[in-house]
Amino acid sequence: MDIPPLLFQFGGSLIAIFALFVLARWLKLGDKPTLNDEADVRRVAGEVLDGYEATRISIARGGSAALARDASGQIMVIKLHGNRFAGRVLDARASVSEVIDALIVDLGEARFGTVRLSLDDPGYWADAINRL
Repeated sequence: MDIPPLLFQFGGSLIAIFALFVLARWLKLGDKPTLNDEADVRRVAGEVLDGYEATRISIARGGSAALARDASGQIMVIKLHGNRFAGRVLDARASVSEVIDALIVDLGEARFGTVRLSLDDPGYWADAINRL
């Protein structure tokens, strides 16, 4: 039985694509990172601002964002940006609004955008951000 060259090429391409998929999964490439615990938030906050040591942390449900406060009162918001985390220290331009199930933080910075956080203690963070 003769196999047409295009069918042979198609089958070989499918096998190669599947092999690359398996290799990427084995290397854990393309996983969506999450903030699982306070240690993760402290690590990311330290990467965003060298020497930042959080004393109070709240992680959003799902682990895609967090708020952290240090001993001097600086508040940092951290969010998932692509496959990495980005963060900013809030200043007087920041505003916050509470909705039914979340807190929406607007940094006043168009490039960073707003961050929606579903937290267990939104009232504390809203008050703290409004006092900046």
